[in-house]
Amino acid sequence: MAVLILGIGNADCGDDAVGRIVARRLKRHRLDQCTVSEQNGDGSMLMETWKDHETVILVDAVSSGAPPGTIHRLEAHARPVPVAFFRCSTHAFGVGEAIELARAMNRLPSRLIMYGIEGKQFGIGTDLSTEIEAAAQEVMERVIQDLKGSPASS
Repeated sequence: MAVLILGIGNADCGDDAVGRIVARRLKRHRLDQCTVSEQNGDGSMLMETWKDHETVILVDAVSSGAPPGTIHRLEAHARPVPVAFFRCSTHAFGVGEAIELARAMNRLPSRLIMYGIEGKQFGIGTDLSTEIEAAAQEVMERVIQDLKGSPASS
């Protein structure tokens, strides 16, 4: 089974677009045995999208109070996602809820790596902050490294 890379966010809301931007950049790399998808973060759609994948790498903006550009890497298959990460979500049923519901229903991918990039500005029509742009590049490189260790890539 191919690895699924999910870039989450709203392309029109500043730093919230970072997951989608990382996904677009990864698409250009034409990674073997990978499906790359962009989504808005709707929880039910996420669960439907990842249901046939053993390994999922998810990239999204978070807002936990850490400095902008901070990169959080969580192995969500191994432990719960901190609720504080998604306190500014525009969805009532978003990424964090989808992960925890899937865990409770025993429908979580075997390996779910989540990269959360701490955002700074989420205003409509704004561009990525400088700190988030730098973090996006670093996360893209880290995802490529994760893929080298993925069971699907061996």
